[in-house]
Amino acid sequence: MQHDRARATLTPENDGVIASALPAETNGLPNPGETHRISSRLFVRPGRWAAGWLRAGLHGAIGIVYPPSCIACQAATGEAQALCPACWGAIGFIERPYCERLGTPFSVDLGDGLISPAAMADPPVFARARAVCRFDGTARELVHRLKYGDRTDLALTMGRMMAQAGRELLPDAGLIVPVPLHRTRLWTRRFNQAAALAQVVAQQSGVALAPLALARIKRTRQQVGLTRAQRADNLQGAFKVPPGARPQIEGRRILLIDDVLTTGSTANAAARALLRAGASAVDVLTFARVVTDGS
Repeated sequence: MQHDRARATLTPENDGVIASALPAETNGLPNPGETHRISSRLFVRPGRWAAGWLRAGLHGAIGIVYPPSCIACQAATGEAQALCPACWGAIGFIERPYCERLGTPFSVDLGDGLISPAAMADPPVFARARAVCRFDGTARELVHRLKYGDRTDLALTMGRMMAQAGRELLPDAGLIVPVPLHRTRLWTRRFNQAAALAQVVAQQSGVALAPLALARIKRTRQQVGLTRAQRADNLQGAFKVPPGARPQIEGRRILLIDDVLTTGSTANAAARALLRAGASAVDVLTFARVVTDGS
């Protein structure tokens, strides 16, 4: 990704980094599921022109009344659901070289296919993990607004960025599964941020989504502030694949979606449950991940 080349307002629509993650129709191609409508699009009825102008006028009026702003700092932008150049530049995007297993960045490029010391010393249950960026600064603020601030609209931009970051994983994925919340936490939070992100990734990629294929059957403590060992113990037996979902899981490579990858305890526990249910492998895709010197 050539993130430092941006000088104007950067959005999923006008930045080449994310443009390939947009729906095929946005890039001038029809979506696969809409192939049957291609022929009808060659003939445009006069009424459609009027409807198109009406929609354009309506969007313009809304833009005047509610001018688009940066989803992070609220500064003026040219498009809705965008990041201003300053906030875009403040995101610590994770690019190659990185560990093939954990997706943690290397400071020096020593070639492809390398595994970090952390992955060798403590191999994860999942096969591969990828993330858009480091969990700090602007990225941390976006995650917290989505997760705790009821900013579900942020899932659209964040999910599109995840689809681009997961371009190595998505072609191999047979099913997308979000990390679930326990029903009591879902009740208090009102929505599952991982499921919101997974829905966008599924729409962008065309990979099937199974939002209920994994259940959180144990009410765990908040992971914030716990050590790696405490997190692993806290999540012991927390996830289960319902019997009715097993046919969806068996023999498929699963792409597990979450907002943040910290120590990997949640991803490991969820991946273990999916593998026990018959998944051939589990990859992990998150918006952000914690990066430490020992990663």
